[in-house]
Amino acid sequence: MAILLPYKGINPRIGKEVYLAPNSVLVGDVTIGDYSSIWFGAVLRGDVEEIVVGKYTNIQDNVVVHGTKGKYNVVIGDYVTIGHNATIHATKIASHVIIGMGAILLDGSEIGEYCIVGAGAVVPPGMKIEPESLVLGVPAKIVRKVTDEEKEMIDKNWKNYLEYAREYLEGK
Repeated sequence: MAILLPYKGINPRIGKEVYLAPNSVLVGDVTIGDYSSIWFGAVLRGDVEEIVVGKYTNIQDNVVVHGTKGKYNVVIGDYVTIGHNATIHATKIASHVIIGMGAILLDGSEIGEYCIVGAGAVVPPGMKIEPESLVLGVPAKIVRKVTDEEKEMIDKNWKNYLEYAREYLEGK
């Protein structure tokens, strides 16, 4: 069973048909939208600022999500895939986005709709990524617009994780 911890009297709020892996940890002011999934080892710490996760979003294994006290909360849109070992710190992510494995998003950064942040990229504090951008590197740079095929891949990813989550919820 997932670890759901209250913080200062605030409990995590979980939507319908959400899959929470047994060792995922949600603390305090965290809201998870319907049909989303939080995978093994992920930690969402809503202890200093709120964390809002949209619907049909998947936060994969060992992801860390946290805000900055008094300054930045975390908002993650709908239909988002956040890859294994990513760090999402005090940022806003629009809908239909892939954050690659091991990527790091830092305070005050904003990721537009239909973006791909490549594996291992480091998005510096305050960077604003325009919609439909492919972002790579350390520090991250916009390298080009995403293609129609990549937009389809973004949607395929969240749909795959929706299916995985349903299988876990049904005990298959």
